[in-house]
Amino acid sequence: MVALSKPLIEQFFVKPNTSPLIIPDIPLIDLSKPESKHHLVKACQDFGFFKVVNHGVDSKFINKLESEAVKFFASPLSVKEKFGPPDPFGYGNKSIGRNGDVGWVEYLLLNAKPESEYPEIFQGVVNDYVTSVKTMACEILELLADEMKLQPRNVFSKLLLDEQSDSVFRVNHYPPCPEFQENEKSGRKLVGFGEHTDPQIISVLRSNNTSGLEISLRDGSWMSVPPDSESFFINVGDSLQVMTNGRFKSVKHRVVANGTKSRVSMIYFGGPPLSEKIAPLPSLMQGEEDSLYKEFTWFEYKKSAFNSRLSDNRLGSFEKIIAS
Repeated sequence: MVALSKPLIEQFFVKPNTSPLIIPDIPLIDLSKPESKHHLVKACQDFGFFKVVNHGVDSKFINKLESEAVKFFASPLSVKEKFGPPDPFGYGNKSIGRNGDVGWVEYLLLNAKPESEYPEIFQGVVNDYVTSVKTMACEILELLADEMKLQPRNVFSKLLLDEQSDSVFRVNHYPPCPEFQENEKSGRKLVGFGEHTDPQIISVLRSNNTSGLEISLRDGSWMSVPPDSESFFINVGDSLQVMTNGRFKSVKHRVVANGTKSRVSMIYFGGPPLSEKIAPLPSLMQGEEDSLYKEFTWFEYKKSAFNSRLSDNRLGSFEKIIAS
């Protein structure tokens, strides 16, 4: 990443935010425990975000992928740019999407399907990792269905396991920014990846031990998430919020970059097939409960999200106006 002059770096700053009055504990869920089902549902309802341990993903897959990612991002820019610009997959640098969003980040966006082509150093490595992480994501979705007494129990997970599942995998690198160090003392923050929700069903995040991830709390304040390279963080996606008719919450989150330390994160976004109709599950609706959302296909919602800014309320145009 090249150094930037002061006027150029200003576009990456975000104003300091007020600290939350009460800093809640991020739900920590042990997937090996029988009671995890109850805790998973509560975390999805209250937070839309939680951390899992005893997740069953082999550390050798995690370490190998991170090692190759670090090597790739350490390559000369001319080498990395051979894999870009993203259309929609490939290497990107600072520009996020096509609607003017920028961040202090470089990234690889990859197709999560097994037969996909990747940069040579990632061949095989990505498949091993994604297969393991998808298995964990499906287990979580099935535990949620069990606790909510939904039948069949694969009502959510089958969408990720479908051969036409539109899932993606992203590797982000937030390099140190020496020009920013003088601003950190004043509380200013450097945007690595701007505030947004994830449009898919479920997101599975793992990062190295550099901080940066923040989630938005209900009072509008931002809470820093302590890093933990041994665990995974799970986000409820917009599509899961719709399928549960708002019972589960898709949490707004962002990444702020670090003046001195490099952050590497790896995210699996579990999405449904493009033709899948997304709507509240009839088996969840109670009594005369109204649907909060218009039915849409994943293709329609993905297209809408792709044409929006990161911080836009992407579900807004799909919400029903319920007469009171």
